[in-house]
Amino acid sequence: MPDHPLDNAVWWALGSRHRALAQERGRARKYRGDVSVFAGVDSFDPASWVDLAALLGPVSTAALFRDHVPAELPTGWVEVGRVRCHQMLVGSETLAGGEQVALRRLTPDDVPQMLDLIAVTEPGPFRPGTIEMGSYFGHFEGVRLVAMAGERLGFDGYTEISAVCTHPDVRRRGFGSALTRHVASTILARGDQPFLHVAESNAGARAVYENAGFVHRRIVETVLVTAPPS
Repeated sequence: MPDHPLDNAVWWALGSRHRALAQERGRARKYRGDVSVFAGVDSFDPASWVDLAALLGPVSTAALFRDHVPAELPTGWVEVGRVRCHQMLVGSETLAGGEQVALRRLTPDDVPQMLDLIAVTEPGPFRPGTIEMGSYFGHFEGVRLVAMAGERLGFDGYTEISAVCTHPDVRRRGFGSALTRHVASTILARGDQPFLHVAESNAGARAVYENAGFVHRRIVETVLVTAPPS
């Protein structure tokens, strides 16, 4: 039986909604380097690994993000790190209400502040072109961006919520939860299913998402790999 698209979300996003951001070779796809570190293959077999190596180039790195990445990689490939994540979903009937906060959609002019906030909070991979993947929203105090959330992977019927982060100076004021609910509501309003990922070790963030109405779907893995030298 074919995998569900959510089990290989990077592959499906690069083949559909994010095709304009994709680079492709055979059965391997990756984002432009300024957009994201993510890459994908349709399945893990020798031919796909060959295509991925050719696409990445010698000793280049990428993050594979799917239901399972083999523990034993082909000869020459190096696993740099592996993180298990909860994949979580929410629907219009389960999305919890809550206090709203002032926010606005972020633009390319905001990218320097977005990158500064990412550097402080480390919610996951984010690059100067990541804003091209979807809509991002932020909360400001004065002119300073202190919290944000937005859309990352997307394909027919599904959009991922990502980059949910709040500056340490203003945590425990509900900004991250409010922004997550706003992004989820925006996704639901256009008829898509919101989903997100949270590291298995991050029990606090998982609890916040559960309180907002998100439920666990499955465990997925993010594995950073380095391609073989030529």
